Amino acid sequence: MEKTFKPLSGYIMLLAVVACIVTIVFGIMHRNPIIIFPTIVAFLLIIVGFTIVSPNGSNVMTLFGAYKGTIRSNGYYWVNPFYKKQKISLRARNLDTPPIKVNDSLGNPIKIGAVVVWKVKETYKAAFEVDDYQSFVNIQSEAAIRKLAGAYPYDDLEDEHKGETNHLTLRSGGAEIDEKLEDELTRRLRIAGIEVIEARISYLAYSEEIASAMLQRQQATAIIAARKKIVEGAVGMVDDALIQLNDLGIVDLDQDKKAAMVSNLLVVLCSDKAASPIINAGTLHN
Repeated sequence: MEKTFKPLSGYIMLLAVVACIVTIVFGIMHRNPIIIFPTIVAFLLIIVGFTIVSPNGSNVMTLFGAYKGTIRSNGYYWVNPFYKKQKISLRARNLDTPPIKVNDSLGNPIKIGAVVVWKVKETYKAAFEVDDYQSFVNIQSEAAIRKLAGAYPYDDLEDEHKGETNHLTLRSGGAEIDEKLEDELTRRLRIAGIEVIEARISYLAYSEEIASAMLQRQQATAIIAARKKIVEGAVGMVDDALIQLNDLGIVDLDQDKKAAMVSNLLVVLCSDKAASPIINAGTLHN
């Protein structure tokens, strides 16, 4: 587990550097190697021990393979020169995955990409639980996207979902799909001490080989739905017209005339082009 390391102030150790320099100069002036060489060694060791931690940065400290702690507070510090210092940024980072080709739950080839905002939460896990935490994030993010795409269909195709009352799709899922992706990433990246701040689908499309066919299918579905609404409206209008004609007593229509009137009205109302009226110059029966 991560633990806090408390280093010495680097500014205090600067005084030791100055003292070493003065001592070295003194030894050179008096030509005393007993003073010069040990002081030079001490000077070099002190110089190596200085470290700087920037805001939202950290240094993981190890001594001969043993974890000693993490410096999280920013500043200028000095630590044991034999400590190995591994810098790990605690800033939030963006991962914009390029669109990858996968199959959705119906087997349709699609292209999907995502944007992931993440940061290191536990430096111990990021440094020691995985080999390279940045590469780990990249690979696991792609794996999570593939799993999500394979669990849901791209779109709601009614003939594939007969009998189902509640199904989620990649295209219409919105925030719910993004939340499932975020949960999957959180579960996968927890081992590396990574916190997933946000994850969302940034690119979604059918693959090139079926994009044209699926577009035609979507257009046909939209046309059928629109025609259905037109027919429903036309039937209602015809029914209203017959009821008003009967209530007002404008004209007395038998069943054959009603059928002819209904046929003409439906043709006019349901046609996708403007109807061309034909004026009957004779009687109603001719």
